[in-house]
Amino acid sequence: MTRIRTAPRRIAAPLAAGLLAAGALALPGQRAHAAGSVVEVAGTQGDWRLTVDGQPYQIKGLTWGPAIADAERYLPDLRSMGVNTIRTWGTDATSEPLFDSAAAHGIKVIAGFWLQPGGGPGSGGCVNYRTDTAYKDQMAAEFTKWVSAYKDHPGVLMWNVGNESVLGLQNCYSGDELERQRDAYTTFVNDIAKKVHAIDPGHPVTSTDAWTGAWPYYRRNAPDLDLYAVNSYNAVCDIKATWEQGGYTKPYIVTETGPAGEWEVPDDSNGVPEEPTDQAKAAGYAKAWNCVTGHEGVALGATMFHYGTEDDFGGVWFNLLPGGQKRLSYYAVKKAYGADTSRDNSPPVVSSLAVEGDAAKVEAGRDLTLAVRATDPDGDAISYQVLGGTMYLDKDKRLIPLPATDLGGGRLRVTAPDRPGVWKVYVKATDGKGNVGIETRSVRVVPPAVNGTNAALGRPATASSYQTGGGDCPCTPANAVDGRADTRWATDWSDPQWLQVDLGASTSFTHVQLVWESAYAKAYTIQTSDDGNSWRTVREVTDGNGGVDDFDVSGTGRYVRVHGTARGTGYGYSLYEFGVYR
Repeated sequence: MTRIRTAPRRIAAPLAAGLLAAGALALPGQRAHAAGSVVEVAGTQGDWRLTVDGQPYQIKGLTWGPAIADAERYLPDLRSMGVNTIRTWGTDATSEPLFDSAAAHGIKVIAGFWLQPGGGPGSGGCVNYRTDTAYKDQMAAEFTKWVSAYKDHPGVLMWNVGNESVLGLQNCYSGDELERQRDAYTTFVNDIAKKVHAIDPGHPVTSTDAWTGAWPYYRRNAPDLDLYAVNSYNAVCDIKATWEQGGYTKPYIVTETGPAGEWEVPDDSNGVPEEPTDQAKAAGYAKAWNCVTGHEGVALGATMFHYGTEDDFGGVWFNLLPGGQKRLSYYAVKKAYGADTSRDNSPPVVSSLAVEGDAAKVEAGRDLTLAVRATDPDGDAISYQVLGGTMYLDKDKRLIPLPATDLGGGRLRVTAPDRPGVWKVYVKATDGKGNVGIETRSVRVVPPAVNGTNAALGRPATASSYQTGGGDCPCTPANAVDGRADTRWATDWSDPQWLQVDLGASTSFTHVQLVWESAYAKAYTIQTSDDGNSWRTVREVTDGNGGVDDFDVSGTGRYVRVHGTARGTGYGYSLYEFGVYR
């Protein structure tokens, strides 16, 4: 039998920072931990295994989300799920309590080190890996410092250098230079691997990327890695074929996997990714684990994504316990890892969620009725909560509670959000036993219909200022009277600012509608004028909060303007539409 890397058993220091070993005597001011494990990637081509102190070890893991301060709260739960490994993305001075707690509960850590531009598509932090020796020297010193500090810790399973940077470099470079940078990056990863091996011969080193397309770079430039690592969600079952067809000679682990991500699903009727149901997500974890274990002798296990409690856009999509409540996916992972689920209370199952009426034309601030069908396998009483999110409006991942009235029969009435654009509406069905079922739909919020004729539509407009470039600009005054929901007037970032429209002749009007972008007016007046110089105020607002401002007024004049005196944000004023109705 040959070994990928021979890791001689070392004699661990009897007294070192970490977990207090049973029966060990710690010196004053110093904690002792048990000798760290010797972890090896052993075997021959296609017949590899991971061993810990000589014993076979299959990674049954989850990525770690909670704060380290909460490790003692959550690690016993992880252990009850059959989890033996957690994965982190960073290792530093704050990591020791997590290592300690993990070791105390029989769990090991794939300890990560972050390199820019980590995180794959959309990530930042561009680095020139061909020329930036200062950055590389800094990272090498940082990583080896913490390897030296924790190499004898019993909580450590292996070291993982970088996350999705081979793919992420596409955000910084293109063409031939992108190829050169990817070669330089993976060469640097190999340099780190050699330095880590010199310090710690008892733990393997790997590097994670976002897709198996990164593997040729690692094969060419990082021969000192002990194994490969890849993040793969809906495509996880394709890894085996890729490995076989590529003729690779090292085993791998899957460091993130689970249900289809938003980049892997079709768009819904409102043009946003259609989030899988809870049932589909649970099935996604089971499928992923079956495909990992189906590549016997090559795939050494997985840390599925994600043991997190965040209750936001990404948390609802991927977390096993958003807001601390367990969902179908939690129990699917527990079952996949061989833990007993027969006595567990099961979450409510949402079988359908519909928007009554036209989900593409939900009027801002008006009633919105949702029809939900949910059952609880244990017969527990179900209660509902409705939330809304603006991820596809402004990239804000937070969810906003939408107070709901239960109309009976699974019908819930809420007030539609006041801000136009595509929202996601979430319905949570909870059983009072710590479990939740979640379903979501998108709705396109539009300004409420107004009776009458918009006298401002298409008329000449002028303003105190407007942004000439950047983003979706130029954002001219005319954009606010063109009848389109996707163009806007935007000002300089100062007070006061104004926009006026020439109605062509003296006109009486009875209603004004303002459709604000996220940069809104907190205080403003609506004014009229016969000559564009002398103004009369017909409405004053001092507590504006953006969205759609709809109000009846009584005014007459050739010119009508909105005069902003206090911005609601640090930006300027930004207005999609200024409607004057007669």
